[in-house]
Amino acid sequence: MNGVSGSSPAAPAPSPSSFFLHHRRHGGMMHMTFFWGKNTEVLFDGWPGTSLKMYWACLAAIFLLSAASEWLCRCGFMKEGPASFGGGLVQTVVYTVRAGLSYLVMLAVMSFNGGVFLAAMAGFGLGFMIFGSRVFRDTSNNNSHTEVQSHC
Repeated sequence: MNGVSGSSPAAPAPSPSSFFLHHRRHGGMMHMTFFWGKNTEVLFDGWPGTSLKMYWACLAAIFLLSAASEWLCRCGFMKEGPASFGGGLVQTVVYTVRAGLSYLVMLAVMSFNGGVFLAAMAGFGLGFMIFGSRVFRDTSNNNSHTEVQSHC
């Protein structure tokens, strides 16, 4: 049609204000500062919604994701060993899954919900205490470890 009248031009990009109006009309609001409350959206549209039970499930999921990320960071799969294709492939898969879990937790925290932030920090903290600190590990036989070592 090459510019013949009657052809429609490409639709203009939506303005930022229309984006916020769209969310307001549908009951949602993007927060740019931390807030407290169960009415939030984390990772998925409409989740957890306005239900207190779903909010607690969301907090538990974020807690478990962050603890699992910390476990994968320090599990035996990431230790050095002899060079082999299979071992390197397992390390790569574990690293990729750990990075994905960490990014999901980061995106969840970007909801700016205070409870989600605290759940993520508690999961990382408990995960480190169990899998990375000397609380559950006897380090008396190995004097060369004077600092906490991270495999991340």
